[in-house]
Amino acid sequence: MTIGIDASRANREHRTGTEWYSYYLIRWIAKLDLENQYILYTDEPLKGGLLDLTTTRFDPTLKPIETCFDNDGYQVIKSPGNNFRAKILNWPFNFFWTQGRFSLEMLFHRPDVLFIPSHTLPLIHPRRSVVTIHDIGYERRFTVYDTAPMGPEGRQKRRFLNFIVRIFTFGKYRANTMDYLKWSTDFALNKADRIITISEFTKRDIKEFYSTNIDKVTVVPNGYSESIYKPLNDSAKTKKVLAKYGIEAPFIFYIGRIERKKNIPALIEAFAIMKENNPGLKEKLVLVGDASYGYDETKYMIREFDLVSDVVMPGWVEEDDVPYLYCAASIFVLPSLYEGFGIPLLQAMACGVPIAASEVTSIPEVVGDAGLLFNPNYALSIAEALTRIVNDKKLQAELIEKGLERVKDFSWQKTAKKTLEVITYKD
Repeated sequence: MTIGIDASRANREHRTGTEWYSYYLIRWIAKLDLENQYILYTDEPLKGGLLDLTTTRFDPTLKPIETCFDNDGYQVIKSPGNNFRAKILNWPFNFFWTQGRFSLEMLFHRPDVLFIPSHTLPLIHPRRSVVTIHDIGYERRFTVYDTAPMGPEGRQKRRFLNFIVRIFTFGKYRANTMDYLKWSTDFALNKADRIITISEFTKRDIKEFYSTNIDKVTVVPNGYSESIYKPLNDSAKTKKVLAKYGIEAPFIFYIGRIERKKNIPALIEAFAIMKENNPGLKEKLVLVGDASYGYDETKYMIREFDLVSDVVMPGWVEEDDVPYLYCAASIFVLPSLYEGFGIPLLQAMACGVPIAASEVTSIPEVVGDAGLLFNPNYALSIAEALTRIVNDKKLQAELIEKGLERVKDFSWQKTAKKTLEVITYKD
């Protein structure tokens, strides 16, 4: 059987949740399935850890693997079963690659099964298509999502594209990022043969907001990389990593996109409350991640509360450095207003750092009793939770112990195994 996988997100340079999900699933599926043939579809040549799927983990310090193609034009990939190859689908535009070029490929050369690791199913697709829907947060928290226009540069070109989209969707949608997310999710839920989602919470949300057959939805929880995220005691390496990004311990740690959905402005306000109520507080606040929708608001809040010297934002951090940041942190905090899962929660538990997190959406399902939960809608609630952990050594130890035990339930290997069961189902 030939199985196609959309690897375009897995191939991104700066990965976050859905990109890491795609990346690690591909690497683990290659180790678990040595029989079926796989084609990885991508919009540009694969690189890094996607070129050699035989390794336990990708080492970015090694000499880069040369990009090679076989006689049929497929990019050559090393895999344990020698059953993976990649097909680069070139597209002259920087938008609608999935609905344009990917659909054309499915029209003329479709695999037996197509797996889409994140939401967007091509208009033309095999009957046996499996799509992962990570969350539908926009249905509950519309205002924290970007609504930027999509399409080519130039006002007239974008107006024309918007006109075409409105005709195609009978006036229901426009050519912007929010409407495309809504349309693509609805399309996938109705047209895909099977749906995977990453938490029971997201499955319930799908049942509430969409009329799709809920029996075709399977929950497969996310995992984490056990070979990378673990307690580390290398003080010399830790100091080197902290110096690399201009960070000094002690600090409260957050990693993810710096965006409104993650509730970063409320975290900034909570940190200001902490400092005001605890004059001797030594912790700084470290926010790791790329700027996204609402970043300007975060910068404004930092200036407004006079925290420029107390909040460190190093931007995106290389994956091999991230565990050292977790292990050096006093607390890991996830203040999100909405999460389909929250992979950093697993990483924090695995590294042995106490967690403070929102009490909403999927977060309690993932954390269990291994984190101190707060109301993300109130900065005071966030501040109280962080202050309690900082000042209570016994609580810190309890949360660390519970986290190390809780995280044993998760791994990318388990995620890949369950995902394979859905992808290779028998009619």
